[in-house]
Amino acid sequence: MSQQKTYTGSCFCGAVKLAVTGEPEGMGFCHCDSCRRWSAGPVNAFTLWKPERMKVTHGAEHVGKFESSPKCHHHWCTVCGGHLFADHPEMELIDIYAAVIPDFPFKPGVHVHYQETVLPMADGVTKFRDLPGEAGGSGEVMPEQSSR
Repeated sequence: MSQQKTYTGSCFCGAVKLAVTGEPEGMGFCHCDSCRRWSAGPVNAFTLWKPERMKVTHGAEHVGKFESSPKCHHHWCTVCGGHLFADHPEMELIDIYAAVIPDFPFKPGVHVHYQETVLPMADGVTKFRDLPGEAGGSGEVMPEQSSR
């Protein structure tokens, strides 16, 4: 029987701790305006997990929630304001921001919503105009851009 690896993470101040076990369903970069504004950065590095693979291990009483849309429910630490994860109920996945689980070996496999990018990235990773077809998007791939 194989042993699945567990990775731990926390908010900025450590009041909320979480753990993920196994492998994510996917990981990559999101360039949409919503992710940029929520993360306060030009791009958001995401890891997508089945809900049963993630557990808040400490400080659940400090987890705040904001439903930006029926498709995305953001969670953060009410002590420090540090962002933790986002539920995507329609996809039945949890997006744990890659920076929250620092020891996880992040290997981006895709860029999504690349038509909205403010930080073009020439990294050889597939860039979808919006989302892959299986995720409800157009599935249209865009060329890499080295700068704007």
